[in-house]
Amino acid sequence: MSDEATYSAEQTVWQPRVNPWIIGIVVALAAFMEVLDTSIANVALPHIAGDLGASNNESTWVLTSYLVANAIILPTSGWLVSVFGRKRLFMICIAFFTLSSLLCGISSSLGFLLLARILQGAFGGGLQPMAQAVLADSFPPAKRGLAFALYGVTAVCAPAIGPTLGGWITDSFSWRWIFFINIPVGILTLVLVYMLLEDPPYLKELKRGLASFDAIGFSLLVLGVGALQILLDKGQEDDWFGSRFITTLVVVSAVSFISLVIWEWHQREPIVDVRLFKNFSFAIGNIMFLMLGISLMASTVLMPQFLQTLMGYTAQQAGMVLTSGAVVILVTIPFIGKLTTMIQARYLIAFGWITMAASLFISCRENSLAMSFNGASWLRILQSFPMGFLFIPITLAGYVGLAPENNNAASGIMNFMRNIGQSIGTSTVTTLIARRTQFHQAILSEHTSSGHFQATVAGLGSQLSSAGLGDHGAHRQAVARLYYMLQSQATALSYVDVYWVLGIGSAVMVFLSFMMRKNELGKSESLPVH
Repeated sequence: MSDEATYSAEQTVWQPRVNPWIIGIVVALAAFMEVLDTSIANVALPHIAGDLGASNNESTWVLTSYLVANAIILPTSGWLVSVFGRKRLFMICIAFFTLSSLLCGISSSLGFLLLARILQGAFGGGLQPMAQAVLADSFPPAKRGLAFALYGVTAVCAPAIGPTLGGWITDSFSWRWIFFINIPVGILTLVLVYMLLEDPPYLKELKRGLASFDAIGFSLLVLGVGALQILLDKGQEDDWFGSRFITTLVVVSAVSFISLVIWEWHQREPIVDVRLFKNFSFAIGNIMFLMLGISLMASTVLMPQFLQTLMGYTAQQAGMVLTSGAVVILVTIPFIGKLTTMIQARYLIAFGWITMAASLFISCRENSLAMSFNGASWLRILQSFPMGFLFIPITLAGYVGLAPENNNAASGIMNFMRNIGQSIGTSTVTTLIARRTQFHQAILSEHTSSGHFQATVAGLGSQLSSAGLGDHGAHRQAVARLYYMLQSQATALSYVDVYWVLGIGSAVMVFLSFMMRKNELGKSESLPVH
């Protein structure tokens, strides 16, 4: 059956026996638990390194190992569902994610923790796309926007509250509890999935055996994702193309992904169904998810980093600023879900990108060393407001024209693109801030020989001297303080540059919005039983 096939509303429709909203809450809870673990360990890395006798650089592998394993499984989730069945695979993933969370918490060495994190990332990788696919199957297309609003809470809010929650747990208890909290949630979710979830009939017809495993495609995926994740993690540290190691990883990753696309395109049972990209709306949706992942993670990293490194905020204070944005997302997402039943998704997407670009350009003007706590909170609210207008409609538009048997593969690829975007966003922010800080510092340093600057040094030195310092010590202290101010200003300007880049990228997405296909409004386009 063609992906572009359409179905009449009069055809027989499969519906779950349980209220789909109850099912939605259960699968969203599982996805929230997994997405939270992508960011909750960030602030605990120094504590983990100190407790396990590792260096700070070594402790970053706690994040990288999880992300690599997670990213490998995401695009393969469609094939895994066809082999094990969705309900069975969902339960396997929850059970082993919970078990690996326990292993993370009891780890006595860095090596054991990394192994547990790889298992946690691998089994957690299937939860996001399966949750999204369950929602797509449980609700008719005309109501999917409301369902995806529920999923949007997990995908958008969890990364935002993860660092705050992780910091509070680490400071109040121990870093081990950021993993232990998954255990009761995992057990509860496992029981509820067993009781409530069921596979639609078409999944039984897609049943495959392990003999269909595409070993070459999987190997190319592992190589491509692994190399990409490591180069993004270590690129700035190793000076990017100044390092032979990073250059090699770039080549390996590029060749692997190109080979993967070519290989999978000609496979009857591909482990990653790249032929879905023949659907133009799906292809554009994935480009947008990549950009959304970059913007989401970059803006989430930028604000607390600026507040903590330049303005002296504590981790908890910076986390409160992020929380204000998360609250806005929670309030607006249900409203946006309702809007999708009345307004074309592509118009909502265009509005989302316009407001996203506007909020980032406003951040360029308002982000300064004189910014107050309230000012930072309002900036974060402005940056968070467009997220719901992007995540839900892009997800909805991405499914237009796809047959139901492609739901699992499509959701896996879309989540994969968003997660890769988040990794790229983090790496881009780190690199741009470092490089642009050096640039602005060089420009500002040219003015240190001016008469005005020298007069400022002399005036500050005189004040310090009158406070009790010797003339030589007062002069050195004055120069040091002004140099620190110069560095702070250079760094602040680099944040402005990053916001400009993100704003321009968001503005470009506006034009792609109108190239997506129309979705039906207000009537059931439900898909038939196969």
